[in-house]
Amino acid sequence: MIRLFVGLPIPENVLQRLAGLSGGLPGARWVQLENLHMTLRFIGDIERGHADDIHLALSRIAAPPVEVTLSGLDWFGSRSKVRTVVVKAEKAEALMHLQRKTESAVVRAGMEPEERKFLPHITLARLRDGRPTEAQQYCDDRAMFKQPPYRADRFVLYSSFLSHNGAIYTPEQEYALDG
Repeated sequence: MIRLFVGLPIPENVLQRLAGLSGGLPGARWVQLENLHMTLRFIGDIERGHADDIHLALSRIAAPPVEVTLSGLDWFGSRSKVRTVVVKAEKAEALMHLQRKTESAVVRAGMEPEERKFLPHITLARLRDGRPTEAQQYCDDRAMFKQPPYRADRFVLYSSFLSHNGAIYTPEQEYALDG
């Protein structure tokens, strides 16, 4: 079995800006810089043979490079418990189009459709029992965060290994965005 997801890697200069957001939230486990990415489609645990089918379907995607604009922070969870703190990405048409193509390719390869609505973001931190008031204050204090657009010229099929020290993400395949 292999645990997979499809994502956009983050350029080094953007990673350095995101590093400046880490800290200041009690109980947060900050995602390591080398693991920051924007998930286009989480796949989960699958057989290696099925991974080949997914790779083949993804390799057939033809799409242009995507301009990604990061703007503001938010948190996901319930009214009583925060699970993640994220940097939001604007829903540019090219980004949404690439995500739809990715979803379609993964479904054609035999996966069930994703039921959750795609909300483009980069996860900064995970929390076990985060309090909404603290997370909201953290996000409000950084509400003016805006990263100039950057160009994503590839997307990646990553594997994810869950260790005691957190997840380890490994690029398995890269796909050019060139039209």
